[in-house]
Amino acid sequence: MNLHEFQAKQLFRDFGIPVLSGATATTAQEAVEAAKSLGGTGWVVKAQVHAGGRGKAGGVKLANNLDQVRDSAQAMLGSTLKTKQTGEAGLPINRVLIEPQCEIKQEFYVAAVVDRGAQRVTLMATRAGGTEVEEAAAANPSLFVRERIDPVVGLMPYQIRNIGFGLGMPLAQVNQLAAVLNGIYALFIGKDASLVEINPLILTGDDKLIALDAKINIDDNALYRHSDITALHDPTQEDAKELEAQKHNLNYISLNGSIGCMVNGAGLAMATMDLIKLHGGEPANFLDVGGGTTKERVAEAFKLILSDTKVKAVLVNIFGGIVRCDLIAEGIISAVRDVKVNIPVVVRLEGTNAEAGRKLLSESGLALTAGATLTDAAQKVVRAALGGQV
Repeated sequence: MNLHEFQAKQLFRDFGIPVLSGATATTAQEAVEAAKSLGGTGWVVKAQVHAGGRGKAGGVKLANNLDQVRDSAQAMLGSTLKTKQTGEAGLPINRVLIEPQCEIKQEFYVAAVVDRGAQRVTLMATRAGGTEVEEAAAANPSLFVRERIDPVVGLMPYQIRNIGFGLGMPLAQVNQLAAVLNGIYALFIGKDASLVEINPLILTGDDKLIALDAKINIDDNALYRHSDITALHDPTQEDAKELEAQKHNLNYISLNGSIGCMVNGAGLAMATMDLIKLHGGEPANFLDVGGGTTKERVAEAFKLILSDTKVKAVLVNIFGGIVRCDLIAEGIISAVRDVKVNIPVVVRLEGTNAEAGRKLLSESGLALTAGATLTDAAQKVVRAALGGQV
């Protein structure tokens, strides 16, 4: 689960990470009032969307008077922001964050991530913070200082010094950095995060370290013990089909192709998409209906797939281990009749009672095409999606 910047910064405050004062607004007039309440003569208007790269896409604007605050907020609110991370669809801007402008002497990048290879939470930092950090990292990974944290002893003072001196900071700044890094690690562990990122962490004109931006991702599997975080969920920032899938315990991710996929098991779903690509097709989605597939879940899965107007054919690939293939076949037949599927459907069944399942499909009287193997099924569905015979 992703958080907005203003939500992440509130958590930063809770964990002792210094941030600027700020206020959010959902209308242009609220933005002006927020700027007035903050005081000063210059402000920054920042679109609140779940994506990076906002500055380059026009989602961060400087305002030197209240009229500019109003105009920037008016232009953003109700519009859609497209960045490298959102794709062409973009994300809606329903709220803006107003903060005072400040002098920036230097920008750093600091983040806590999970290093799965090392099985450790890792702190990473670089002097090349700001909008070009991705390019800098790709061009020269050695710019980053990294410290892996032992979960038994936690973040140690020497690791903080290693990062601070690695960033070229004098001792006074390293002492400030200690509060930032300790806060990041405590937040990461305390809230079951998968990412806590500050880009940029700035050195201000009066030599103070401030988190100018904030990005936090929370592990969805841990949300059951963080009701305060769950309450921050913003469904407007997510794909409507993916949200609907969650209601039915379906794992669904929208893609850009024309072949709908319905598979039980994440690994098998990935292999299915690979085979579709190999034979010249493009998957329209990742959809794992899970091991305990039922007629109702199959029906809901078909509804999700067919709600995508780009889908020209569907591949159902089921391995009957926990669930019997004949029961899956009955569910498919019922779902196709109920949902009124009117595009080609290729079905590959394997595993427990697979032969009985295939027999039910062939005798159903419906336009269901059987795939003898996964390769055969992938080839047939690609031909169908391209308008050919299966």
